[in-house]
Amino acid sequence: MSFRLRRLLVVLFAAGSTVAFLLLNPASYEAIFSRVENLGAEQVAASSETGARLATDILEELEVKGRAPKTGYTREEFYSGWPTVDGCNLRQKIIKREFGETAVLDGCNVVSGEYDEPYTGEHKVFSRREEISKGVQIDHVVALSDAWQKGAQYMSKETRYEIATDPLNLLAVDASANEKKSDGDAATWLPSNKKFRCQYVARQVSVKYKYKLWVTAAEKEAIKRVLLNCPNEPAVGV
Repeated sequence: MSFRLRRLLVVLFAAGSTVAFLLLNPASYEAIFSRVENLGAEQVAASSETGARLATDILEELEVKGRAPKTGYTREEFYSGWPTVDGCNLRQKIIKREFGETAVLDGCNVVSGEYDEPYTGEHKVFSRREEISKGVQIDHVVALSDAWQKGAQYMSKETRYEIATDPLNLLAVDASANEKKSDGDAATWLPSNKKFRCQYVARQVSVKYKYKLWVTAAEKEAIKRVLLNCPNEPAVGV
């Protein structure tokens, strides 16, 4: 098989997976593209919808098991690059989501803007696209390596692709904070911004629930300790 043909097949697979995801999850996908607000526990409780499922309840429904071997893991087992959604690169759409109305666009690309960065709690202002490229990374809230060791390696390529490209599992964050997190779970890493920790673990729990990934005993205990401070924290997108 020629290189061009293999590349074409990869592109077609990525496009087809994205279309299938949107068709199967239209409401969830749209809702998750709402801006991620950097709220404290009291503000979240006040703004939560009545009857929303709680992260604490979702956590109790997750299977608890030890890590599977990391053998065979590569990012390419999940995806080979950001897909195009509604004509724009998914990375740019996530950045635009976080920057909100401050985002200045050049076509699909965010070239300037500002936001309250969730992992550090710092207010970040960017005046050039190069600054954004250097200072902002798109984090998988449930790291792909962590997902691989907690169930994803036994799933289909299509499901792993959804985990890697689902906006529920993506945040635009400070590059250095993301590098410190690496592939850690809640037992080994939490944002230095304590104000965001409840939302952070709630999103992790929601991703794991949605894709039937498990948690380790240490991870579950770490999440429970965070949620003790915010028992009314809602799950996200599930």
